[in-house]
Amino acid sequence: MSAPTVIAGNWKMNLDVRRTREFFQGLSLDATSWNGNPPTFLIFPPALSLAAALESRPLEPEIGLGVQNIHWEESGAFTGELSASMARFAGATHVLVGHSERRHLFGETDEEVRRKVKAALNEGLTPVVCLGETLEERKADRVEGVILEQLDAFLPVLQEHRNQPSMVAYEPVWAIGTGETATPEDAAAAHRVLRDRLVEVLGEDRAGALPLLYGGSVKPDNARELLEARDVDGVLVGGASLDPDSFAGIARAAAP
Repeated sequence: MSAPTVIAGNWKMNLDVRRTREFFQGLSLDATSWNGNPPTFLIFPPALSLAAALESRPLEPEIGLGVQNIHWEESGAFTGELSASMARFAGATHVLVGHSERRHLFGETDEEVRRKVKAALNEGLTPVVCLGETLEERKADRVEGVILEQLDAFLPVLQEHRNQPSMVAYEPVWAIGTGETATPEDAAAAHRVLRDRLVEVLGEDRAGALPLLYGGSVKPDNARELLEARDVDGVLVGGASLDPDSFAGIARAAAP
């Protein structure tokens, strides 16, 4: 079983309600570009823009919406946080977990990532779990060890919920928002390491159906070669997803 192609956009702390509506008004995704079988499209707007995205997204092709973070508890005295159930009832179907900015700016640990993945799956949300190495770790030839340690932290949860959808996004920290991009060979090598571990734990069929995304300075001019790399099933786009024409250009790169 092969994984679907996924084109996902993480807006981070950008695009308020007005600009969210403008984005979708300006977005043109022609489903015929993919012979009537478009990729899976996902957008992760800021939480306050989720309702506007739900109201203004096009009906065809379908665009799934997610939140950028959740807390692992169902409710409680956690000012500023939102739970998985809150996200689902607000209309989200997906959630980003463990993005490098959450890990490195806000100190999110592998254990917290595991708890969030479990909370998402318990509530029926599809987690898109991010992992990746820093430049220092890459220079020290620790890429494989780092990404496997991060994967292994939540992999038992995926095994426990093996019949529910999930995604993993490889995001080398040194390539996020820097203009630097991993080569297709870099991406393929990291994705092969991750896929092998997933096969080992989840089995070939389940692991083959789990999309592995690449994230890190993805743009319309490099999206196709990244998507053609072995074991790269899709892309998680940052800054280039804020412009509808740019996002559409990346989407077209997935066309046969």
